[in-house]
Amino acid sequence: MEQLQALIFDVDGTLADTERDGHRVAFNKAFADAGLNWDWTVEIYGDLLTVTGGKERIKYFLQRYLPDFRPEGEFESFVADLHAAKTEHYKALMVDPGLPLRPGVERLLREAREAGVRLAIATTTTPANVTALLRNSLAEDAEDWFEVIAAGDIVPAKKPAPDIFVWALEQLKLPPESCMAIEDSDNGVKSVTGSGIRSLLVTVNDYTRNQDLGDATMVVDHLGGKEQPCKVLAGPDLINGQVDLDGLKKLHQYAWK
Repeated sequence: MEQLQALIFDVDGTLADTERDGHRVAFNKAFADAGLNWDWTVEIYGDLLTVTGGKERIKYFLQRYLPDFRPEGEFESFVADLHAAKTEHYKALMVDPGLPLRPGVERLLREAREAGVRLAIATTTTPANVTALLRNSLAEDAEDWFEVIAAGDIVPAKKPAPDIFVWALEQLKLPPESCMAIEDSDNGVKSVTGSGIRSLLVTVNDYTRNQDLGDATMVVDHLGGKEQPCKVLAGPDLINGQVDLDGLKKLHQYAWK
């Protein structure tokens, strides 16, 4: 079995709770700017999260909730423009008021860097959204913490397709046996396992805690810390209060035994 050499992180819902209080709010601001009376409530957005990708989510919303809607002009351009406006709102929200990282995220990232474990990102969100979150919620140079940032439309098929993780592995020049993925959703689980990665930690949030995460090696409520210990919701008893690098190495061995 290969030793654990790299951690590949999802972003939305994993690094920070960006879906409900970030992306959803930004979408609604973009709708208002465009003169659309659409309101993506917390409940509606939960349904839309079954689809990955912002442009894809808009299309799914129209198909499911407004099948008779017809925009002025060409449909694909309408969706692309609306999504671009949403991205600008999201970037602004990351600056003011900003969003905190989830418990234990910064601690684990710093620990991995200090130990020489390579870091990567595999996400369906746009590169601009990743940059806005990292710079404002982690550190000004946080993009440089990650050797590979696989984001947005860099691959044609988004999660649950495995393409984004396959691409990240290719850029890292590592086999699946050397990597662990950290995700938050059922679509993420499918994407990870489809890429050949078996070592998978899931940190659930309000939108994903009731999803089918059965293929994850371990499920926790968050990464935890001394003042806010995490709970193991599924998987082996290898974590005590916080997800640290030693625990991840043990989990990696467990996944590949």
